[in-house]
Amino acid sequence: MNYTKSIEAWAVARNLDTADPAHQLNKLMEELGELAEGFNKNRSAQVVDSLGDMYVVMTIFAQQNGLHIEQAIESAYNTIKDRKGKLVNGVFVKEQDLEEP
Repeated sequence: MNYTKSIEAWAVARNLDTADPAHQLNKLMEELGELAEGFNKNRSAQVVDSLGDMYVVMTIFAQQNGLHIEQAIESAYNTIKDRKGKLVNGVFVKEQDLEEP
């Protein structure tokens, strides 16, 4: 099953594809807060639910802006696929940001 296409069709059936994207952006921030809460409280079911909800919201937000979420994912992957760097305090830092000025 292609869940992205199903989400897009679900959004069209409910006229969300033509709604104000600002509302989806606000919803994304709400879901991000729920994800952080679930992670911080070690609630794995809440983390799974929040991640899924965020994907749905981002898919609809992309649709509202004339994009497809896969375009954004492909673009992001193509940007990072050959990136070099290292973990610093648990955060990946790009090689170019590691260089001293």
